[in-house]
Amino acid sequence: MTHRFGLGCTRTAGRLAAVALGLWSSAAAALDPADVRKAAEYSAAHRGLSLLVIQGRETIHESYPNWHSAGERHKIYSGTKAFWNLAALAAVEEGWLRLDERVAETIGEWREDAGKARVTVRQLVDFSSGLDPGMSLHANDPGDRGKMAIALPLVAEPGSTFIYGPASLQVLHEVLERKLTGRGETPVRYLERKVLKPLGLGAQRHLRDRAGNPLLATGWMLAARQWAGLGRLALAGGAPVVGSGVFTQSWRGSGANRAFSLGWWNNRAAPGGREFDIEDMLERDWQRQSWRGTCICRDAPDDLVACLGSGYQRLFVIPSMDLVVVRQGEFGKFSDGQFLRLLLGSSHRAMASQRALAATLGTPRAMNGPAPSSGLPPARQP
Repeated sequence: MTHRFGLGCTRTAGRLAAVALGLWSSAAAALDPADVRKAAEYSAAHRGLSLLVIQGRETIHESYPNWHSAGERHKIYSGTKAFWNLAALAAVEEGWLRLDERVAETIGEWREDAGKARVTVRQLVDFSSGLDPGMSLHANDPGDRGKMAIALPLVAEPGSTFIYGPASLQVLHEVLERKLTGRGETPVRYLERKVLKPLGLGAQRHLRDRAGNPLLATGWMLAARQWAGLGRLALAGGAPVVGSGVFTQSWRGSGANRAFSLGWWNNRAAPGGREFDIEDMLERDWQRQSWRGTCICRDAPDDLVACLGSGYQRLFVIPSMDLVVVRQGEFGKFSDGQFLRLLLGSSHRAMASQRALAATLGTPRAMNGPAPSSGLPPARQP
């Protein structure tokens, strides 16, 4: 039997917890202008080209240091990947592509190879296919990238290892191209119609080979405000391109690397994860890379997600703070963790303390519903 005193305490604790959580989700999330200035100074001092900070509907900081300007487009390198993967998700939503279908259903050349016959589309976009990374595909004109990627060997069991390189996405391009042939459309045209047009972007810079194949891993050039459009899409759960049910696939991670899916890195392992320079790790041979417990910043919210491009091109999105940040740079050494600690500063400390208060007071689930969520779906088990 529940005593009246105990029930009253429970109700009081629930009300206090609800108040704490309400504060955490509103005013405490606002960035401190002094913290934003410190982050901007740090970015500029490390060869920054642009910094754009948008919270809610308000642009709270926009700067173009080192003699750059708002209209300039800069290479986003691997930031290109997320746009192509968004096109794949659009195809999934339309029903003519499935993430868990075998690639060999479309690429007949793989059917007789016992290993390749098991590779799925999801493993291509998560870089866990086991395919050789195919770094030579980055060359300006290596030949026919599609044929070259399909011919590359498996160097690991499908699903077992994170191998970051252009090969897997070039195979994805072949899958899209063969499926679209009967529809009278090319992958580039599909991308422009389904992804770029809704985002207000025009045709992009594709590094084509002699066969006309674009390089999916890199190549685009965007201004900060253009790239921020992808961040706003992330906050909107994929709108206006795809629905939230499909878009959350971008943030779930894989058994090979729980911190990466479909061109997006996540911070799920924070605050207890391993924080390190992701670009430095990617420079190692894949056999020497370690992705266990990877996080972008231990002191940032665990719902932080990011698109990362070489030379410290960054698109950060934090749904719990309604925050989009674009940082572009020119290969000056840069720390994601340090930048985010400066940017979030007192805002994140306040959020963390209020969240801890709510946890200490306790929030009865029956009265107050589920605990606050990071917005990320549970990680897939390996």
